[in-house]
Amino acid sequence: MHKPKLMFDHDSRHSLIYLYEPPIYKEQIEAAVDELAGTPVDAIMWTLGEGRTMLHDTKVGEKWGHNVEKWPHIVFQRAQRNLEKLISEGNDPLQVVCDQAHKKGLLLYPNLILQQSYTEPGTDPRSSNFRFENRHLEIGVNGDLDETFPGKTYLDFKHKEVQDERFNIVQEVLNNYPVDGFELNFNLFAPIFFHPSEVEEGQKTMTQWVKRVYEEVKKSGTNRELTVVVPLDTKLALEGGLDTQEWISQGIVDVVVGQQFSLAGPPDSTANFGPLVEAAKGTNCRIHGAIHSGLDSDRMKLPSIEVVRAVASNYYQQGVDGLYLAHWFAYWPYGAEFYEMLRELPHEDIMAPKDKIHIVPTQSMQPVNEKVYGKIEKQLPQSLEVSQTVTVNFRMSDDLNRWNSMKRLHEIILRIRIDGYTEQDSLKFALNGKKLPESLLRQINRMYMMSAPRYRVGGQWFIFRLDNANWPNRGENQLEVTLIDKDPKVRGETHLRDVELEIKYLMGKNFHRGYVDQDLGPYDRSTS
Repeated sequence: MHKPKLMFDHDSRHSLIYLYEPPIYKEQIEAAVDELAGTPVDAIMWTLGEGRTMLHDTKVGEKWGHNVEKWPHIVFQRAQRNLEKLISEGNDPLQVVCDQAHKKGLLLYPNLILQQSYTEPGTDPRSSNFRFENRHLEIGVNGDLDETFPGKTYLDFKHKEVQDERFNIVQEVLNNYPVDGFELNFNLFAPIFFHPSEVEEGQKTMTQWVKRVYEEVKKSGTNRELTVVVPLDTKLALEGGLDTQEWISQGIVDVVVGQQFSLAGPPDSTANFGPLVEAAKGTNCRIHGAIHSGLDSDRMKLPSIEVVRAVASNYYQQGVDGLYLAHWFAYWPYGAEFYEMLRELPHEDIMAPKDKIHIVPTQSMQPVNEKVYGKIEKQLPQSLEVSQTVTVNFRMSDDLNRWNSMKRLHEIILRIRIDGYTEQDSLKFALNGKKLPESLLRQINRMYMMSAPRYRVGGQWFIFRLDNANWPNRGENQLEVTLIDKDPKVRGETHLRDVELEIKYLMGKNFHRGYVDQDLGPYDRSTS
């Protein structure tokens, strides 16, 4: 079996079983595979329901909606009706996608969401009787945790009952379906698996459990692999009970997917894979970088191809072995740009001389609910105080000198948005310790807008078109912003809100970028 380089996260729900009006047909389940056939995607990572209940014909777990009498959510009812219909006619969805994936030359790795919060019966039809009947197995059962602790109603993996319930689902799938491996998703929600006071012992417990799963994976098929999705920050992982580096050292994981954020996170070109890549050196473990689709900025709901190239290129430069496309079903129905992104993603060299936008993650249209997802650290926004300097670190993979020597480099633009700025204020900008000259600067005043593409942010954009004396470094960079003066008659705060680095390329020396490099609107080619 070949080792997958490009893994595609398919949650089996949002772009599939939720969408189709009953009665669903086998061909519609097969479409989940067909839509990726012929692309560089090597493996589909297929989510087994919602984690608490399953969307396949399980006998050891609980099927979606089996315990629901009245549905509070009609889409969830649709999923259950579709599931029942498929199983009754002998078309178990998991079996169907396994068969179709192999028919189309793709690998299929089921994935199990390991952790989820408690919900009261009747409020969430995706939940299981195991959760309803075992409140005593939760992390916060003793009542000694703060109400804001995100893992309070999560299952505590110190209990054998919890370990066995999760393991039995894995074992059943490995024994009954022609899968190519298995994925344990530790990171979809807050990666917390033990009481904070028992984390050190919990790390050992979880390592033994992962080893148990790994041995079962290998026992069921020597070519099968175990993939784990974990927080990229190894310190954060340890705090939740996940000793990822120990798993790599013991050789009990084949692929480690590092995620900078969880479900609500944006694609992040600043992510640091150094610790995981270093831990995997000299081992058989491969490191994959997760690229999310939830940008949700004021201008883009989903990341453009330029943003995706920047993220992927930065990950490859750090030595990752492959990519994991997390929640990319958000692009459904898939269009031309989606397939163009897939075509390029396995090829660092193809993406190298193409346009990129490096975005530092910042506050988005949908703020993260930290009670559910845990605290997500972002560099932006940052408060600006008079005479104080704030810093933002970002990565850039582009070899500017190489492409400039071929006359392929068109333009390098650094965009900085300051919120709460007035014309009476004064700022200084420095890149890698060097003050950026005003001769390179264009300001765009967006203090007030009658309308905006997605939602209002406003502020003042400071746009630097960088000459080669002020280029960013290949690798690590640091932007410094200092508020020199602030209008004393204004009470509001000033924030560094956005930082973006855009690099534009030419296809060849003296090549154009559109008709005479201008946006003249529609061009009638029939008259040319």
